[in-house]
Amino acid sequence: MTALFALATSLLWGLADFGGGLLTRRMPALTVVAVSQTIAAVALGALVVATGGWSEAGPRLWFAFAAGLIGPLALLCFYQALALGPMGVVSPLATLSVGIPIGVGLFLGERPGPMQAAGIVVAVAGVVLAGGPELRGAPVQRRALLLTLCAALGFGTVFALIAEASTTVEGLFLALFVQRITSAVLGGATLYAAGRRGTAPLPRQGLPWQTLPALTLVGLADVAANGTYATAARLGPVTVAAVLASLYPVVTALAARGVLRERLRAVQAAGAGLALVGTVLLATG
Repeated sequence: MTALFALATSLLWGLADFGGGLLTRRMPALTVVAVSQTIAAVALGALVVATGGWSEAGPRLWFAFAAGLIGPLALLCFYQALALGPMGVVSPLATLSVGIPIGVGLFLGERPGPMQAAGIVVAVAGVVLAGGPELRGAPVQRRALLLTLCAALGFGTVFALIAEASTTVEGLFLALFVQRITSAVLGGATLYAAGRRGTAPLPRQGLPWQTLPALTLVGLADVAANGTYATAARLGPVTVAAVLASLYPVVTALAARGVLRERLRAVQAAGAGLALVGTVLLATG
């Protein structure tokens, strides 16, 4: 079950990142983050009311609050990096975020077996290659690199925090709501401040309403991924859940191939194969 939920996480995050990257080519990244997180917060609020999640309030929600502060900043860096491109810089390097939850798991006493350790190495290498690393040096690529590393640090921290935010399903809904309402308030305040400084928070023609379904899908996919990851981390070793969840760049690359007709290079195909081998090792180890 850990593998199943973690792989669902990678699918959801991969699709959310692909959609978010496309949207940031049409509107400011800050707008994409603020609107998508607000939509997710509204949906989660309804879910908490329907399930009685308020009864699970407790000190663990501070983890969710902290994740809500860090998450939007990481997403903003990531979407800006995706808008700058190329995805060969952004997607594979974002997987460095996996180092933080793995480190937390090892610190807490988890010790993967030999097959799982091999799976971790093979899967991470496969994900990096699947992005098709392109590190030759234009200035925009260096900026994308810096933004991606900041995003990876933030994502890894959110992984670790959200895994500690709840112990029950109802508590998870409440934790995700607290995380998203915090993100929405922070994103809205930042958007307002940007407008006061003279930075246009929206395109000149206003919010393209035809993008609202895509923004909704990005927000809901992102929050669902947090939920499936927290479930995976609760059911099994964090080291395994984190690595399998980090396969999302493979999904992003395949989505780019299917929708944008981007051709997969040989190194990307090889990386996808290695990621699959690593997945099998982790799931059976």
